[in-house]
Parts: sequence; C-alpha cells; structure tokens
Amino acid sequence: MKPNTYTQLYVQLVFATKFRKSSLKNEFRKEVWRYISGIISNKDHKSIIVNGMPDHVHILIGLNPKMAISDLVRDIKRSSSHFINENKWVPGKFQWQDGYGAFSYSRSHLSNVYNYIKNQEIHHWEKTFREEYLNLLKEHHVDFEERYMFEFFE
Repeated sequence: MKPNTYTQLYVQLVFATKFRKSSLKNEFRKEVWRYISGIISNKDHKSIIVNGMPDHVHILIGLNPKMAISDLVRDIKRSSSHFINENKWVPGKFQWQDGYGAFSYSRSHLSNVYNYIKNQEIHHWEKTFREEYLNLLKEHHVDFEERYMFEFFE
C-alpha cells in the first residue's frame, strides 16, 4: 500500500457449480468453504464469510484493491476445483460454471449481508438460486441479459 492510500471495499461474490449440479455435499462442503477462505486470505483479502448450497457459493470479502476481482474469482475457482477433485469428493470432474456476480456493500450493510450468507439454507426454503441471483442483480441495478446468465435448470 502506498502512503496516504486507504480503502474499505466490501464485495459479495456469487457463483455456481458447472451445470448447477448439486455437487457440494454436506459431508465436505464446510471443508470447501474453509479452503476458499484460506485462498482469499492468502491473496491478501479479508475473508468475512463463505457459505452456500450444494450448487452455489456466496463469499463476503474485504477486497484488497491490489488484485482485480476477476483474478481473485479465477484463483478461487481453480484452486477449489483442484482441491475438490484431489479429494475425490464428487464422481467425475468437479468444475465451477463460467461467470460470477460481484456486489459491493457499505460497512453499514455488512451485518445484514453476513447474516444473509450465513442463513443460506433458510433462504432457499422459499427461493430458488435463480430467484435469489436475479434479485441481487436487480437490487444492485446491474444490467444483464438472460442469455448470458448462469445455466439454470429449475
């Protein structure tokens, strides 16, 4: 960091498994989340919470501006895929789907975002991942085209 340079950047990352397969089973999912948190910390970002469902993940980070978000997501996907495949936790080859969502928040919203991510299972009793993701895009006024969105199979 250069002198007199100060940042406070909070970002929620969201991405899905390839073909939205429910590959991330309960028995190893928490270990994958810990591994992803380690990747984030090793890249000099602050890992606040990592959680998700069998077919997608939500990550809240304190972003270090020295690294592009796209590079961080690439590294998380690459390393965590390798970790999952190395442990043979899924039949065949595990992969993340192309693309991701990145949504910024102010410090005053962190508690709400943290709790939202922490309670993913509760949210998905009422809402599909597609509905959740579309809501995030709309809440953050992100322009999008349906044809470029994740492959949804609900």
